[in-house]
This record gives sequence, structure tokens and C-alpha cells, in this order.
Amino acid sequence: MNVNSKIGLGSVQFGIPYGVSNNAGQTSHEEVTKILNYANTSEIAIIDTASAYGNAEEALGKNDLNHFKIVSKFMSPSSESIHEQFKQSLKKLNQNSMYGYLAHRPADLLKFPKQWSQLKELKTEGLVEKIGYSLNEPEEIYQLLGKGYHPDLIQVPYNYFDRRFEEIIIELKDKGCEIHTRSTFLQGLFFMNPDELSPFFDEVKPYIHSLKKNNTLAKSLLKFTLNKKFIDKVIIGVENTEQLIENLDKSKEIQDLEAVNYIISKKILMPMYWPK
Repeated sequence: MNVNSKIGLGSVQFGIPYGVSNNAGQTSHEEVTKILNYANTSEIAIIDTASAYGNAEEALGKNDLNHFKIVSKFMSPSSESIHEQFKQSLKKLNQNSMYGYLAHRPADLLKFPKQWSQLKELKTEGLVEKIGYSLNEPEEIYQLLGKGYHPDLIQVPYNYFDRRFEEIIIELKDKGCEIHTRSTFLQGLFFMNPDELSPFFDEVKPYIHSLKKNNTLAKSLLKFTLNKKFIDKVIIGVENTEQLIENLDKSKEIQDLEAVNYIISKKILMPMYWPK
């Protein structure tokens, strides 16, 4: 199997300026088209997006997406119905159906049980192939499974620092759930100069310093995740075509990362807690 086919393309940069190491801002429509064309010729099949990613869905919808499987996510609406948001996403994406539709804030499924029923209706109607949720913390998934909300597809953060979900995703994979991971580069934190980071990141500065010795860091971090057999798709975001080309380039030997099991606090692993 071409390892590129295990990579999915994240689209948050297409809709908003995103990432702690992003100095270029939001990706232009012209560049989005170039990225999608290169992804298509590189056997990348999945595009991950969300209604919360600014105008990312519209940016994608201006292009021919017929060669891709689209996974989008919904934010819990003010009413309990998600059908209207789903229709809006289809319109923006210029699609008749989606491969996957996920709850962006899965805790809301616990507050509004009807939303899970509505997701199942979309699947029954043939508008969505797989339903599930995008998670931030392992505790969420145990609560959801306890309610009987068994997903076809989930998305979780997973990277060299963050393996909090490993046990449960192995278990779910064995039960037929499709596993997508994000945050391979931890929003670019791995590439920052640790000496320029705020004291908030003090606990990981020594680890980041150590990673600077790796001459193929981006590819090594990606390889670390791609090599996990229990992961179906690794979602990566890029700001431009050059970044995608570089990430997919296999012409140079990739250095393996040291086998360690860091214990890192949640405030570092979850960018929502980072200082603005």
C-alpha cells in the first residue's frame, strides 16, 4: 500500500489562520486548489473539514471534490436538530452526500441524545456513510460508549507526545471502528524554538530541544503515527503545496524517533489551554 493513502488532508488552514507556528495566515483559494490537485495525484483520499473552520467548507466547495471522501463535523446548534447544519455543509461543499459526519463537541451528544438519533437518520437515508465524533479527552468516549453511541468513525489527537487514546482506539479498531488521528505536529509546537516559548511550556522545552537533533523531524513525526497499525488515517494540515510535497517526499532516509513514553500534562497536550 502506498503510505500516502493513509494520509488525510486537514482543511482548517483553508478557513482560518491556524497553528502556533503559522506565520503565513489563511491559505488562499488559489493555493487550496493547488494543494487539492497535488493531494489527488498523490493518492490522498480523505479530506477532513468542519463547519467551525471559518470558510473552509466554501473554499473546498469551489473545487472538484469527486475524487475525495469528505468528513465534516458539526457544532451543536442552538436547537437540537443537526439536519439544517448538515444541509448547509453539503451546500458549501457542493456535495450530495458525505463519507463521514462527526460531532465536533461530543459532550453535547450527552446533553442532546436526539442528535445521535439524527446522525443515524442521516446514515439510514444514505446521506452519510459513517457517523461518530471528534474527541479531545479519553473520558468523553467512555461516557459516549456507555450511552450506546457506538461510532463508525472517530477522530482523536495522537502524536509523539500524546498517546492518551491508544488503549481505547486499539479496542475500537478491533470492533470495526475507523480511526482517524490529528495533531501529528501538535499545531507546530514540535518545530518551535524552545528558547522562544513562554514559561507555560517549560515542562516540554527539554524534549523539544532533544528533537532538534533530528534532521527529518516532520517526516519522523509523521512516520511515527503512520506506522501504527491501529490508525486508519492520519490527518495533516498544510498551509501550502510545498509543505504537502515535503511531507510526502520519501527520497531521503527518515530518522526514527527515540522510543520513549513521555508523561506530559494535559494543558500542554491540548492547545485549547495554551496562552493566547
